[in-house]
Amino acid sequence: MVRLIVAALLLALPPQTAETRPEHPRLELKRAELIVPRPWKKPVKSLVPGERPLSVDTLDTSDKRVKLILRSDHTWEYIRDCSEYEDDPEFRDHWDTKSINPYRVSLSELPARVTLYLVDSVSNWCCPRQVKVYSKFGKRRHRMHMGVDLPLTTGTPVYAAFDGRVRVSQYSRGFGNVVIIRHLNGLETTYGHLSRRDVTPGDWVRAGDVIGLGGSTGRSTGPHLHFETRYRGYAFDPQWIIDFEKGETRSSVFVLKMKYLLPGSTYVSQSLEDEDEIYRTEEEERAEAERIARELASAKYHKVVSGDTLLGLAAKYGTTVPNICKLNGISRDSVLRIGQRLRVR
Repeated sequence: MVRLIVAALLLALPPQTAETRPEHPRLELKRAELIVPRPWKKPVKSLVPGERPLSVDTLDTSDKRVKLILRSDHTWEYIRDCSEYEDDPEFRDHWDTKSINPYRVSLSELPARVTLYLVDSVSNWCCPRQVKVYSKFGKRRHRMHMGVDLPLTTGTPVYAAFDGRVRVSQYSRGFGNVVIIRHLNGLETTYGHLSRRDVTPGDWVRAGDVIGLGGSTGRSTGPHLHFETRYRGYAFDPQWIIDFEKGETRSSVFVLKMKYLLPGSTYVSQSLEDEDEIYRTEEEERAEAERIARELASAKYHKVVSGDTLLGLAAKYGTTVPNICKLNGISRDSVLRIGQRLRVR
């Protein structure tokens, strides 16, 4: 329906000649939103934990998965009864209470894009920590930083971002005290370096519930919350979803594309590619996904041994030093470590 509206409006525009027609015609972001209003693309403010009035009664509705909550301030709201989802495949398939990543799925098996509903009429969300990100997603000291680091003081409450079920609550050498929650849309969120865990595997939580206290356990240089978003085991930059400084989701619906799951793919503010879900067809998305899959399949890696140099590796694999640096997020001056895995093609 949206594409039909856009097509009709574009046909009404003055015709373009070969001289005036741009090579890749595309409406600017603001103009596109004027033509096709999209309320689901508007930011959604985080609920403020502790401000929700007490529940005084819970009533059934015609949908057993939805309940009506009566509040102490004479207001009411619909909520999703998460416990009714126990037999849902999302909470049955690849369910492992010990493994950080229980999925064994290749990128080529994933869809070109998947629509994730973050906030709707029966669920809200809560910013796990409203602060400026001080360590972003991406390459960091020769390794991938799979999430964002959010500063806090030890003992600060940490909140569940969305409704879901706790899959992991344990101590690990890297994350320290870590909690992983799987959500109804298939998304998983990870909360690391906690000083205390207040939930156990199998617990159902709602957005804004306290799941633990912040700290500096595991591989950490100071108190902070390490926060990750993953889909089918693949981490992507949480800033695609959340503006942590404002405490907002960037929209109530998020279109996750395969390219966001590639190593080094970080959030780009106000990218015109945000309009792809309007202008690009499923066939075009699939073609791009297949191109990415072919690129990954043809990638070559080298395990660094004593005596290796970037110049020597470039000559050995028929490439260039700048290309190796770009593929691995390093510079010409980076020190190669024995055993380090480098992508060379």
